[in-house]
Amino acid sequence: MALRPFERLPYEELPALPRIPHGYHRAEARRVLVSSRIFGDVGVHVRVVGQGPPLLLVHGLMTSSYSFRYVLEPLGRHFRVFAPDLPGSGRSDKPTRADFSPRSFGTFLAELQQALGIRGSAIMGNSLGGYVAMHLALQDPAAVSRLVVNHAPGTPDRRYVALRALLSTAAGRALLRYLVQRDPRRWVYRNVHYHDERLKSREELDEYGAPLATDAGLACFTKSLHETLAPAGFHAFVDELGREPFPVPLLFVYARKDPVVPPRVGEALHRLARGSELRYLDGTSHFSHVDSPDRMVETVLPFLRADEAREPAGASLGG
Repeated sequence: MALRPFERLPYEELPALPRIPHGYHRAEARRVLVSSRIFGDVGVHVRVVGQGPPLLLVHGLMTSSYSFRYVLEPLGRHFRVFAPDLPGSGRSDKPTRADFSPRSFGTFLAELQQALGIRGSAIMGNSLGGYVAMHLALQDPAAVSRLVVNHAPGTPDRRYVALRALLSTAAGRALLRYLVQRDPRRWVYRNVHYHDERLKSREELDEYGAPLATDAGLACFTKSLHETLAPAGFHAFVDELGREPFPVPLLFVYARKDPVVPPRVGEALHRLARGSELRYLDGTSHFSHVDSPDRMVETVLPFLRADEAREPAGASLGG
């Protein structure tokens, strides 16, 4: 069935399994206990694949490590890849009373690196994952060797002001709870957007919808919307980003069209983060690593491996 870009396949026609097979379920699954200053002792689900220097993949809002299903094995040919579910997401613990600010998640990424033994690794973050990874790099540059940011938010927008206002009221939070929990899988179906919507499957809706079907999972999702995307946080981030050159090598990768984060955000962040690079991809989406995994890997590999020629033979980080 031919679809226009971003045109949804009817919900009833979604296949049980993805049209294109992936290696997510073949990857090693670990449960890592992280003693976090902010989240407490939190159990984190991590997928691990490959050999080589470590690469940490950080997913975005409402998704999980499953989001990286098509790039785990291709990247694993060059790196020891670690793809966690952030606290509150996927199969990880749901600490509903924690602070979900972007700086808190940045601090958590450093704590997770420490628990995995990969401090100083390269990082690739999608969407909100890229936003919090930039906070980590600004807070602790030694924690990040190189950073790829794929379609992250980061600049103030009226939508975030409206969202903050809505979720600041009990009625607004009740409305969100009703909209999500009346059918979490349909919520995911409507709010994850691909250039090629035939990539969706019921397997994906189960992965992302299952946490939202629980009270704790929905509470964490609501806190992410309310706290991680707080307008004040975006203003503070933009101010900090523009003060001096970005402290680690940084590559932005954005699609030319995205219903979630406008591609102009990538240009704005690139201008602010002096010394950064920017690549645009055509015919893909907010989730380039799903829509266009081969092109995404081809785009980021030269950047991620740029330090290898300068390293002594046999030098690498382990995990």
